[in-house]
Amino acid sequence: MNLALWIAAGLLAAVALTGGISKTFIPKDTLAAHNGGGWTADRSVTFVRTLGLVELLAAAGLILPAAVGVAPVLVPVTAVCWTLLMIGAMITHGRRGELAFVPLNLVYLLLAVVVAWGRFGPGSFTG
Repeated sequence: MNLALWIAAGLLAAVALTGGISKTFIPKDTLAAHNGGGWTADRSVTFVRTLGLVELLAAAGLILPAAVGVAPVLVPVTAVCWTLLMIGAMITHGRRGELAFVPLNLVYLLLAVVVAWGRFGPGSFTG
């Protein structure tokens, strides 16, 4: 169980890191031109960059607290927050008619739910 939760958290952290880097460092116009990035055209640069920073923090929050043994409860808390972020992503893509991205966001959401459930429950770091 522990290994599966680490793998799920690692996958989510990789997704968050990739998204965070792109939203933080790639120009908004470039993001808007790519498939699935059209939503950025409707948002301010500040919003997109802030979302990128939130994703970078999520990547760190899914791995670092448990890896260094400091406040490991932040791992499932981050997973819950990632779940909320994915709900927002699904709503955004759905409203824009980018329905191909909704199932992918749903997979990320389900992984986050598994991490949150596992780390709050049977695979917690405190037990």
